[in-house]
Amino acid sequence: MKKHPMAGDIVIATFLVLLELLSLFEMPGGVEAWVFWLVGAAMLGPLVIRRRDPLLSAYLILLAGFAQLLTHGAPGVGTDARVRLADFALGIALYTLVTYVGRKQAALYALWLALGIAAWATWRIGYPDAVLPTLVIVVIFALCWVLGEFMGARKAYHLEVERRLALLETERDQQARLAVGEERARIARELHDVVAHAVSVIVVHADGAAYAVRTQPELAERAINTISATGREALTELRRLLGVLRSDGDESELVPQPSTQSLAELAERVRTIGVPVRLDLTGDLDDLPAGVGLGIYRIVQEALTNTIKHAGTGASAEVRVARIGDRVELDISDRGSGKALANVVGGNGLIGMRERANVFGGTLQAGPEPTGGWRVHAVLPVSTA
Repeated sequence: MKKHPMAGDIVIATFLVLLELLSLFEMPGGVEAWVFWLVGAAMLGPLVIRRRDPLLSAYLILLAGFAQLLTHGAPGVGTDARVRLADFALGIALYTLVTYVGRKQAALYALWLALGIAAWATWRIGYPDAVLPTLVIVVIFALCWVLGEFMGARKAYHLEVERRLALLETERDQQARLAVGEERARIARELHDVVAHAVSVIVVHADGAAYAVRTQPELAERAINTISATGREALTELRRLLGVLRSDGDESELVPQPSTQSLAELAERVRTIGVPVRLDLTGDLDDLPAGVGLGIYRIVQEALTNTIKHAGTGASAEVRVARIGDRVELDISDRGSGKALANVVGGNGLIGMRERANVFGGTLQAGPEPTGGWRVHAVLPVSTA
C-alpha cells in the first residue's frame, strides 16, 4: 500500500460505496434517487486521489458536500438529522490535509466545514433538534484532526530518521575515505623516504664511479652495479608509491602534463567560453623544471576557473607570468562584479593553489581588489625546486 497509495484509497472508496448501498432503501425525503447517487459518487470519488493531490480531493469533496446540503431534503425543522456514510469523506479529507499538507490548509478547510455544519444545523434541522447531531459531527471531525496530527507526527518522525540514517551513512563513508587517505599518505611518506635514500645512494656511487673509472676500473664497475641494483629497487618502490597515491578506479590516460607552454591554449579555451583573457608571458619560461611548469599551469587554471564561476557576466581576466631571476611570479586578476567571490575563500580551489605553491617553497595570496574583482598573486622559486 505504501508503494501504491492510490490502490489503498480505491479500497477505502469502494468500501464506503458498498456501505452506502445500504442507504438505498432509506433515502432522505425530497430527493430523487439519481441525485442521491450522483452526489454520493461526487463525495466518495475524490478519495481515490486524496494522497496524490490532497487539496484538490478535499475541495472536490467539500463542493459535493455543499451540493448535498442544497439537494437532499426540504428545509424545515426535523427534516433529516441522519449522517450519511458519504459524509465520512469530509472527515477523511480533513485527516488527509492535516497529515500530508499542514495545519494551515487544514484549519482553513475546517472553517469551511464549520460553516457547512452551521448551515445544515440551522437550515435543515433547526434548534433544538440539531444540538445532538451537531455535537456528534464535531466530535467525529475532531477525532479526524487528532488522528491526522498523530499520523503526521509519525510520518515526520520517520522522515527525520531516514534523513539521519542517510547522513550517518554519508559521514561513515567520509570517515572511511579520510582514514584511507591518511593511511595512504603515511605509506607514501615512508616510500618517499625509501626512494629518496635510493636516489642519494645512486648519486654517491655515480660520483665515485666517475672518479674511479680511469684509475680503478674494478671499483667503478662495482659502483655501477650498485647503481643499477639500487635504481631497480627505487623503480619498484616508486611504482608502489604511485599505486598507493592512485585513487580507486582511477584509469586516467597517460598524456603529457601541461606546462607554461600550454598557457596560451588554456587562455584560448577560456576565451571561447566567453571570458576575455589577456595573457602576458615574460622571461625564459621554457626551461623551467617540469614540476614548476605544471604548478604554474594548475594555479592559473584554477584561478581562471574561479573567474568563470564567480566573477559574473561581463567579466574579463588578465594573466601575467614573469620569470625574474631565480623565481617566477604569477598575477591573475579579473574585473568581475565581485558579488559571489566570497564563496571562493572557503572552497577547495584556493586550498589547492596554496598547496601547489607550498610544494615548491613558494607563497600565494588571494583576495578581493578594492576596486572590485579578485586577484591571485603567487611567487614560485626555481632554484629550490
